[in-house]
Amino acid sequence: MAPGCVCVALCSVLLALFLIPSDWSSELMASRSAPVRLLTKQELRGYSGERGGPGLYLSILGQVFDVHSGDRHYGPGGAYHGMAGKDASLAFVTGDFTPAGLTDDVSALSPSQVLVLYDWLAFYQKDYKPVGRLIGRFYSERGRPTAALMQLESRRSEGLRLKAQVQAEREQFPACNSEWSAALGGRVWCSTKSGGIDRVWTGVPRKLYSPGSGRSRCVCVEDPTAAENPNMQEYQGCSPRAASCPLGGEEVG
Repeated sequence: MAPGCVCVALCSVLLALFLIPSDWSSELMASRSAPVRLLTKQELRGYSGERGGPGLYLSILGQVFDVHSGDRHYGPGGAYHGMAGKDASLAFVTGDFTPAGLTDDVSALSPSQVLVLYDWLAFYQKDYKPVGRLIGRFYSERGRPTAALMQLESRRSEGLRLKAQVQAEREQFPACNSEWSAALGGRVWCSTKSGGIDRVWTGVPRKLYSPGSGRSRCVCVEDPTAAENPNMQEYQGCSPRAASCPLGGEEVG
């Protein structure tokens, strides 16, 4: 083929690629990428970092990572060696490193605990090399998410909703400053930075009760006349508009 023909052919190919819709080109690129490696539990057990073994892996939520760079933690004799060569997702939340605790069964975790587990997953995604997926509880033999993983994602969403709700309440009713001693009693007071929330108002202390628990915590209320909350009470013996309230012998809850 003449040089001019080669140039024309090459330009035609480049032009065709340029004109491919973005979603199609992305799909084309994805199809050319290496397939995700799938490991069975038996295969993963071989990657426990023992002498002569093929490597040091662990799995969390079915995602497998090469953790050989953390050999002093995950290798033989390391504090977390029990996690090597398996999916021990539950232990990341409970801290239970007994054989019963080193399991991938996280069905009993609350939405808030599921958030903690996903924070750990993000840590491994950032600091360690991913090597594949573990066939079992979270991924099928074809490497697709299972019903168990989808349910966990749903609980994660609920956890994020609850976290946002708690943060909104913290900003609306920041925690008080407090001090207490057995000899002198104590006090609670509000400032423009109490509870770690920077604001322009100081507020007044109030007891905010958790429904059904009988327990309360001290919060700062911006406008005491507008705080119509059945779970909120004034401190006994304290002026309704005082920014500081003595507690006498009452310990801060």
